[in-house]
Amino acid sequence: MNSPPPHVRVIASPQSWVEGEAIRQLEAASRLPGMRSAVGLPDLHPGKGAPVGAAFASEGLFYPFLVGNDIGCGMGLWELDLPARKARPDRWAARLDLDGPWEGNTDAVLADMGVKPCGFEAALGTVGGGNHFAEVQRVDAVHDAETFTALGLGTDRLLLLVHSGSRGLGEAILRAHVDRHGTGSLVEGSDEARRYLARHDHAVEWARANRATIAGRMMQGIAAGGRRVLDVCHNSVTPKPYEGHTCWLHRKGAAPSDQGPVVIPGSRGSLSYLVLPLGDGVNHAHSLAHGAGRKWTRTSARERMRERFTPEALTRTSFKSHVICEDRDLLFEEAPPAYKAIDRVVQDLVDAGLVRVVATLAPVLTYKTRTRRE
Repeated sequence: MNSPPPHVRVIASPQSWVEGEAIRQLEAASRLPGMRSAVGLPDLHPGKGAPVGAAFASEGLFYPFLVGNDIGCGMGLWELDLPARKARPDRWAARLDLDGPWEGNTDAVLADMGVKPCGFEAALGTVGGGNHFAEVQRVDAVHDAETFTALGLGTDRLLLLVHSGSRGLGEAILRAHVDRHGTGSLVEGSDEARRYLARHDHAVEWARANRATIAGRMMQGIAAGGRRVLDVCHNSVTPKPYEGHTCWLHRKGAAPSDQGPVVIPGSRGSLSYLVLPLGDGVNHAHSLAHGAGRKWTRTSARERMRERFTPEALTRTSFKSHVICEDRDLLFEEAPPAYKAIDRVVQDLVDAGLVRVVATLAPVLTYKTRTRRE
């Protein structure tokens, strides 16, 4: 396929540190056949074969391995009907448990959201591992009152941010592709491309239903109700008009800039940012940072944090918020110092003219896992 040379861009200021391996992975992906654009966002960091915090546009074909195994992973934000003054993180932390299978009617929930069952329903309503979480938050400050009010938000209400994906479904879809094609592409319009996209789209919708079910379990656990404010996907491949062509836009740990406001969270010990995307999206592949991005590998974080903190110390943060994480390895791996500074990541987006900050949100209680792994 004859294509113009791909455009590679890294959106990060000189004050932001981006690991060389992440740049190498970005450039390697940019040289794949059919690739027209590769964009690294301020949270760019190395992944398994391809960087996280990146977006890629290809023409005529697409690459499932660039999406990865957690197809549909994303974040949903709910406004709760609880005033911030009624937060009871000590009490909530003692009783919340989202690790076991949800006891509700999974078929009914999926049907209500127009999603077909997939065989992985035992995991519906569970957060999963890695950097996934469900976090009760309070409004720290409002920076764009007009947009904040237009979203129907109130400064006195608690919020719930859920970060999770398609669990084992996405893994099974990628594994089936890799078993046949490795890291190879699928040609637009081919039978195999259509089959993959059908399964991909199913996983995206299943992941959205999973986040909604997690939110429902959290709300039941803290005796609250709520309404969904937004839900966006970070791992996907979709057709998109791009630079005068119809391209395939891959997002790997990248928030969409073409679907309204998004939340960009930091670590569990920092603020999250509710932002409004700006601009036409062309120079940044219609994408934004999806979080702070890892600064240390998981192995490095475990070693460093064990030397500095006890597990008990990491269950509280500088915001006096609580962290539910009974997996000690995960507690160290997800420690706040293992991540880049979210303030710097968001400032890079602001300086590039890509977002306007609407509000900052502070953690009250973060749920990771009740599963013990000593």
